[in-house]
Amino acid sequence: MDSSQLLKGVLDLAVLAVLDDRDGYGYDVVRRLREAGLAEVGDASVYGTLRRLFKAGALTSYVVASDEGPHRKYYGLNDTGRRLLASSAATWTSFAATMDSLLKEGPHD
Repeated sequence: MDSSQLLKGVLDLAVLAVLDDRDGYGYDVVRRLREAGLAEVGDASVYGTLRRLFKAGALTSYVVASDEGPHRKYYGLNDTGRRLLASSAATWTSFAATMDSLLKEGPHD
């Protein structure tokens, strides 16, 4: 099974979950996702997801000056983002339980 296709379907949820812990800038979110075990996540996919979630009103953003390079745009959850995270997490939990049940049943004759 191609895990990159699975990742596309849950990237919004993964990004929201990472930002629920604490605000972060683009590469910080990528790094935290990879540290969590999503090694195949692409930089461009995460940056696109952050922009899309911001445009949809689920994230706030602010700029912080950096001594090490260009300013960094941080993203954080707002109330809309927290509601989206909660509903997406519930959907994922239900889906994962269904798949787990199907896989445990094994093949049918």
